[in-house]
Amino acid sequence: MSSFFTVPSSQRKRKRIETTDLDSSKRRNIATASRRKEKTQPRRVERDGSINGSGSEDIGPTRKQDDEEEGAGVSSESDYADDTGPERRLRLAEQYLDSIEEEIDEVGFDAADIDRDLIADRLKEDVAKTEGRLYRHIASNFAFDIAKKTQFRADTLSTTSIATCPPYVYTVSKDLTLIKWKLPTPLPQPSPNKHKAQSEGAPPFRCRPKQLIYTKGNEHKSKDTTYQHHVARILAVAASSDGRFVATGGADKRLIIWSAAELRSLRVFTQHRDAVTSLAFRHGTNQLYSSSKDRTIKSWSLNELAYIETLFGHQDEVVDVAALAQERCLSVGARDRTARLWKVVEETQLVFRGGGGGERKSHPKQLKDGNFTQTYTEGSIDRVAMIDDGTFVTGSDNGSLSLWAVHKKKPVFTLSLAHGLDPALRPDEAYAEENPGLKVPSSPQPRWITALATVPYSDLIISGSWDGWVRIWKVTEDKRRIEAVAIVGKVQDPDMKGSPVAKVEDTIQVLNYNGTEKENGDEQLIKGVINDISVFERGDRGKTGLCIVAAVGNEHRMGRWKKVKGKNGVVVFEVSAAKISEEVLAAKKDTECRR
Repeated sequence: MSSFFTVPSSQRKRKRIETTDLDSSKRRNIATASRRKEKTQPRRVERDGSINGSGSEDIGPTRKQDDEEEGAGVSSESDYADDTGPERRLRLAEQYLDSIEEEIDEVGFDAADIDRDLIADRLKEDVAKTEGRLYRHIASNFAFDIAKKTQFRADTLSTTSIATCPPYVYTVSKDLTLIKWKLPTPLPQPSPNKHKAQSEGAPPFRCRPKQLIYTKGNEHKSKDTTYQHHVARILAVAASSDGRFVATGGADKRLIIWSAAELRSLRVFTQHRDAVTSLAFRHGTNQLYSSSKDRTIKSWSLNELAYIETLFGHQDEVVDVAALAQERCLSVGARDRTARLWKVVEETQLVFRGGGGGERKSHPKQLKDGNFTQTYTEGSIDRVAMIDDGTFVTGSDNGSLSLWAVHKKKPVFTLSLAHGLDPALRPDEAYAEENPGLKVPSSPQPRWITALATVPYSDLIISGSWDGWVRIWKVTEDKRRIEAVAIVGKVQDPDMKGSPVAKVEDTIQVLNYNGTEKENGDEQLIKGVINDISVFERGDRGKTGLCIVAAVGNEHRMGRWKKVKGKNGVVVFEVSAAKISEEVLAAKKDTECRR
């Protein structure tokens, strides 16, 4: 009994199926047409071989007829006989995009719009995200000057940190509280064709966020190792992108992981030897990075609620940490004046050294109005935010914003006095004498950068201090400068827009000896120290607007050495897109004209 294994190999060979001359001509080289008639077996040719024009009379009508029946309109391969390898790959990619357009066009969309918005843009964004570089220039797409402001509080001490996971906001404060809020969805902007207000029967729009869950620690439980809450002031909070976890860290050396749904404590980590100062989630994952005053950064996996590793290198307390999608984090070490990029997988780090402040002057120059012009040396780097995987920005105690690139050890650009100057001390504050005189003993001092945030992979930078304003900056297209864009909630002077350095005389706070404060005659929009900022986009990639949430307190989050008269709480700015705001203004003007 014969089988496949017993039959001789000569009989096991597959036999080629006889085909017609028409099918054979499509698979063979037309240059060998004369030889084909003499041979009974067709010869296989490679698909990339060139096609000669000698056999065009045999296949031309048939190919044309097939194309007309299929309706594809694809030209003959003879038109691309001289194409090189890259040209052929480009042609195939174009054919692939054309096929996508045809498939989507069957649903009823415009192929031109699809090609512009969905195909080209998405492909560019996917490539840019994969490479981890800046790809969105959106700073000019929003109307920051007419942003809607909402302020709320929960009878707590200074709010030290804030985290957002739309539509929820998580706040922590110095009195050991962790609160979960729900932000209201902004009302749709009125259409220019609609002039009637909302019907009386409809529910009113809730401007203020709604408090959902409130939990507070107990400082008297510091010796209880089983206590599942904080026993000292909370300094940092972070929320995972999937909405499952919330992490908090405080001066009690504790890192606590919470269930975001009901704020239930899941695990308390005590590996840090000093206060936990900052937290950051790796984008799209549940990997957490924590920084501490013990000069270390620790990595955690919240899926397993486990500790991973510790990163050493800073020479002073680590006060801020940031991360994006790649498995790396960025930290700043306060008075060691370094920023360090930690490549976790490679187990390496890049060190970037600050300490500059521009051109140094031995004697400050006094202006006619009594103000001073002077550059100030950087003493501490307090804030850091990542723009993309190759660019980041830092904020310092001399009021400067520094732009960095990973291939340079020094900042690419430094913008001095981003939030202006504090006035010089009054004589009665500087001296203990009853009549110290009217001589001012010191010069004005810069306001620190106390809060810093970015929209990842875009040119938008947001900073805060205690000057009463949230300021917007942008990175130029060549990634070599930082330029002023706007002040949130304040109509900007046209001369200031696009200015690389804000004028000191336009941002300095004037303090009279009678104690009254003012800034160029404008009332400050935010009273207090902005300790933290969180931002997220409304709609698809920010097409609807932007939401900026700021944590405000009358004290600095790390201590009580800086006090500013203000209100403890949270300030929310709803920034609409520029196009939408123009339509709204036009609708309002039209309504007023009709009245």
